[in-house]
Amino acid sequence: MPTTARATVSRATSSSVTVAVWQQLASTDNRRVSGRAQHPEGARSMPTKLTGRAAVLAVAAGLTAACGGDELPDVDTSGAIGPDAEVTDELEVLQVQLAFPLDGVYEVGDDAPLYLGIANTGPQADELVDVRGPDFADARITVDGAPAPIRVPPEDNVPVGAEGAPSIVLEDLGTELRSSQSIPVTFVFEDAGTVTVEAMVSAERTDAEAPYDFPDPAEDPST
Repeated sequence: MPTTARATVSRATSSSVTVAVWQQLASTDNRRVSGRAQHPEGARSMPTKLTGRAAVLAVAAGLTAACGGDELPDVDTSGAIGPDAEVTDELEVLQVQLAFPLDGVYEVGDDAPLYLGIANTGPQADELVDVRGPDFADARITVDGAPAPIRVPPEDNVPVGAEGAPSIVLEDLGTELRSSQSIPVTFVFEDAGTVTVEAMVSAERTDAEAPYDFPDPAEDPST
């Protein structure tokens, strides 16, 4: 395994990917604040006004981009946007994607930062304890600068990859990867179990599409 990895991540692109995740988590949080009913299957919308913690998340997204020293790139909806996946009815991973490499390609042996959001609409906390896959040697999970599982509080959201937030880096890639190519990544939660997602390499100059609406955890979907 290489002792050092190439500095391959585009700062501007990683900022926009981070903002995409923040925006989707803000939308999830706003569903809780506004108390809207569950959306029709496949519908997409953006809240017209963020309130409470959702507004804080949106502001934090802007600060995250500003800290990178680059203006946000223009929206390019032709690029790769990471997939969402349900772990359980109450726990989801959102917009899972690998940062765009600075020179356009990850070589074998490189490390790749992973970006995603984790949304927990349930009453119980959970922890992301491991990340596995056949195309990388290991995953470095860091919280507050030290190796640790990522805690997901009840009825809350956790961005992964934002400045100051938990981070995940896939170490020692076993395959070459370019924009829009993907590798399977399995997320292991202590209580919810596992889910495998095809994590795509972000397209250069990618920004968020309008995120999905999510059900309010206080609402009974059976009614």
